[in-house]
Amino acid sequence: MAIKEAYITGIGQSEVGIRLTRAPLLLTVDAIKEALEESGLKLEQIDGVATYPGKMPGYLGFSPISADELIEALNIKSKWHLGGSEMPAQLSAIASAAIAVKAGLARHVICFRTVYEAAAMARPEEYPPLNRKFVEGPSQWLAPFLAISAANWTAQYAMRHMKRYGMTREQLAQVALNAHRNAVINPRARAIVKEPLTLEKYMSARMITSPFCLYDCDRFTDCSTVVIVSAGDALDEVKCKPIRIAAVSGSVNRYSWDQVEWPASYETGEDLWTRTDYKPKDLDTAQLYDGFSFLPITWIEGLGIAKRGEGHLFIEGGTRIARDGVLPMNTHGGQLGAGRLHGFGFAHEAVTQLRGKGGERQIPGSPKLAVATSGGGPMAAALLLARD
Repeated sequence: MAIKEAYITGIGQSEVGIRLTRAPLLLTVDAIKEALEESGLKLEQIDGVATYPGKMPGYLGFSPISADELIEALNIKSKWHLGGSEMPAQLSAIASAAIAVKAGLARHVICFRTVYEAAAMARPEEYPPLNRKFVEGPSQWLAPFLAISAANWTAQYAMRHMKRYGMTREQLAQVALNAHRNAVINPRARAIVKEPLTLEKYMSARMITSPFCLYDCDRFTDCSTVVIVSAGDALDEVKCKPIRIAAVSGSVNRYSWDQVEWPASYETGEDLWTRTDYKPKDLDTAQLYDGFSFLPITWIEGLGIAKRGEGHLFIEGGTRIARDGVLPMNTHGGQLGAGRLHGFGFAHEAVTQLRGKGGERQIPGSPKLAVATSGGGPMAAALLLARD
C-alpha cells in the first residue's frame, strides 16, 4: 500500500425507502455504524467529516444533515471537516476527503450524503417546502418559461442528441431498462423497484418533458450513504480490503444550466484520465450518475468510452452495459432503479463490486478498476477507484 495515497476503507448504507419515518440523523448514524463495522474502525478513530451540499434549511428534504451537526451528535473529535456546495458535485466530498488525508490533515474521514425528499414531501408540516414570493437568481430566466426542474434543463441536451446525432427513445430506454433489471436483484432496492421494466411499458409511459418519460427520471428516496476515506499510512488500523482512490476530477461550467454548451461530464471525464496512467479500456465497471437517463450517455462520451455523439450507439440493445457485458453499468440499479441517493450510491456500488460483494448482481471475473460519477449538468465530479 502507498503511504501517500488515499483509500476507501468502509462503506455503509441505511435503509432505502419511500416516506420513511426514521429521522434523517438516525439514518445517517445507521449508515455510519455499518461503515465502521466493515472497516474495523471505531468512532473515536474518526477525525474528519465531509458532506455535500451541507444542510439546506430552505430545502431540508434535499439535505437535512450538516457536517457540524453530525460532529456534535456523535462527539467526533474532528481535525478537518467540510460541508457546503462550493464543490463541483456530490462525489467531490469524497475527493476532498482524499486530498485532506493525503495532506495529513486527517487520518479517517466519514463522507456522507443523506436525502429525505420523499419523507419531506409526505410531511410538509415537519419539513416545510420552500415558498418564494418572487423569483430571483438563475430561476428568473427559467421559471417564467415553466422550466422549473432539472428534468427540463437536462432534456434540452438529450433532444439535441436526437436532432444532431440521431439518438432514439428506444436507445435512451436502455439506461432505464438496465437499471431496473439490476435493481430487482439488489436487496437494498426492494422498496423502490418490484419488477423489471419492459420496452413496451417504457414507451407507453406518460411523458414528463420531451424526450423524457416517467422512467427516464429518478425517484425521490429517503436514505443515507457513507464512505470512509483513510490515509495510506493508517491502513494498519483497518480490517477490510482497502480500495485506492486512483484519481479524482471535477468541474463547474457556470451554474446556469441553459447557458452551458456541453454538460460538465465531458470536461470532467476527459480530465480524469490526465491524472492517472489508466485508460478507459482498463475499466471493469462504470457507475454513472443517472438522475436522468441521458446523463450516463454524456459520461460514456465524456470518459472516452465512446466518441462524442456516439454514446447512444454504445448502449444500443443494452448488451454492452449489462452485468455480463463489456462494461457493466449501474449494477445496483442506479438512481433510476435503486432510488435517488444523489450520487453517493455510485461510489458505494463501485466499492462493493471491486470487493466482490455484489451477491447476485456481482459482475463476472475479478474487477480491479471502476469509475463512479455524479452530476452532469453544469457541474460534475468523478472518482477512479482501484483494487490493487
